[in-house]
Amino acid sequence: MIKKLLVLFTVIALLGAVFCIESVDAKKSSKGGISEEEMTAMSATIDTLTKKMYGHGLFSPEDNQNLIEIKIKLDNQMLIASDPSLAPMYYKIGILYKSREMKDEAVECFQTVLENFADTALAPKAAAQLKTMGVTVAAPAKPGEAGTAPAAPAQ
Repeated sequence: MIKKLLVLFTVIALLGAVFCIESVDAKKSSKGGISEEEMTAMSATIDTLTKKMYGHGLFSPEDNQNLIEIKIKLDNQMLIASDPSLAPMYYKIGILYKSREMKDEAVECFQTVLENFADTALAPKAAAQLKTMGVTVAAPAKPGEAGTAPAAPAQ
């Protein structure tokens, strides 16, 4: 009797684990990285931080941690696949870094937009932001082209 109950609980636990794994896989986007829920949450966090920036509010340590975590998730996603839906987040994070006088991080975000999302409406805006920061902007190289260089700090 105890063995039957033990076997029954084991089977139930295994079925639960299988269904749990399937639901996690279903939540992930078809692109294989950041799920739609994560994208929505990250975008909402970025918007909240942007509101604080425009309202001249101070960032809490939790805000700073959220910004760092979002940047890491975006960078990890870029290692998997370049998705144009990431361009607005990179641009907004660049604006946040720029407003916080974190020039290197801002340049990296704007440069990511230029290099990976040149066909979006945010590429010219990213280039303009880099120019206002004193960074020389060169057009990103297209496949098969030679002679174009990435943006470099102005001397």
